[in-house]
Amino acid sequence: MADWIERFVSKKQTIKKLLTCFPQTFSEELGIDLASRNEKEAFKWFLASLLFGARISSKIAAKTCKQFEAYELFTPEAIQEAGWNKLVEVLDEGGYARYDYKTADMLLDITKRLQDQHDGRILNLIEKVATYEELEKTLEGFRGIGPVTVNIFLREFRNIWPKANPPLQRFVVLAARHLNLVKTDNSKEALKQLEQVWKENKVKGKTFIHLESALLRFGKDYCTEEECDLSLLERCAFDT
Repeated sequence: MADWIERFVSKKQTIKKLLTCFPQTFSEELGIDLASRNEKEAFKWFLASLLFGARISSKIAAKTCKQFEAYELFTPEAIQEAGWNKLVEVLDEGGYARYDYKTADMLLDITKRLQDQHDGRILNLIEKVATYEELEKTLEGFRGIGPVTVNIFLREFRNIWPKANPPLQRFVVLAARHLNLVKTDNSKEALKQLEQVWKENKVKGKTFIHLESALLRFGKDYCTEEECDLSLLERCAFDT
């Protein structure tokens, strides 16, 4: 399939189709403005990343984020004040019933540690560290935060904070390789290749983060190890 794409579809066309099918980043869909570098917006995305990092559908995670917003639980202080019972109630309303007790415990533990060690500011944590590796290690030191959650949180800060430069997720590499945007399965090398492809084929009004998010969605839902279902891309009309 990659040979067919290489012969008949340019990288620019492929990227345009992807961004027409999947025009927003995950944070944009939630109405979060990370480019503002605002603490409140950054913490909203941190909370969203914790919810998206569980083994639960992205739709339920997004719905639960909206429930936290409805109850104005978008600061460490608000979460601590809400307490365990209220958090369980909000999580249940969002559809998090299978993980409500565990997640409530995790949120209380993380926000307390954030208050004690980083003055309750997620941006303080980011600004204190010197390298991506140190940033990753610091985040994974929190209860319940593993590599998947770290990747979710940091990838949309890419190009906003230089230290937030995680390797590409497996589904991103899978889709990019099948679509002939990269020629490797190595996540770090694939990141370099994909960044160069984006540099040469930028789409007005979009960023590399948009491309990465689009590839993640496409790879997760439409690709296997052997091939991708191109019918979705063919249905997405775009202006050449």
